[in-house]
Amino acid sequence: MTALEQAQGLLAAWAQETRTPEAGRLDVVIAPEKLVAATTALFDARWGYLAGITGLDAPKSGQIEVLYHFCAGAYVLTLRIALAREKPSIASICSVIPAASMFERELAEMFGVAVVGTPDPSRLFLPDDWQDGVYPLRKDFAEEASHAE
Repeated sequence: MTALEQAQGLLAAWAQETRTPEAGRLDVVIAPEKLVAATTALFDARWGYLAGITGLDAPKSGQIEVLYHFCAGAYVLTLRIALAREKPSIASICSVIPAASMFERELAEMFGVAVVGTPDPSRLFLPDDWQDGVYPLRKDFAEEASHAE
C-alpha cells in the first residue's frame, strides 16, 4: 500500500471527492466542518507533515478555496475546502498542528478568511494601519485598493 492509498483510506469517511492530478499527488475534497477531524486522522496516523496552506480566490464562482498540503516523502496530499467568498470562515487546526498558526495568519490576512480558534490572530505581513477588508491576494485587490485612495 502506498502512502497515498493509506491517506485515501484514512480520509474516506470525510471525502466528498478524490482526484489524482498527477503521479504522487492526491487531492481530497472535504466539507469545511470536517477539516479538524480529517487533520486529526492524518496526525494520529503520523501521515506526513503540513507543508503549507494555500488560498485560491475564485470570484466568478463566489468561492475561496483553502488547500492544506501534506507531504510524506515524495507524496503530496491536498485537502481542498471550498468556502463562500462572502465572509469566509474555517476552523483552526492549531489544536492538532500548532505550527499551522503562521499559515492560518497568512490566510486570514491575505484572503480575508476568518480562522476560528486560531491562537494568534495578529497580523503577520501587513502593517497595523492596513485598511480592514482589503485583502492583497484576492483577485479584486487592485480594484479595492484604487477605491481606497
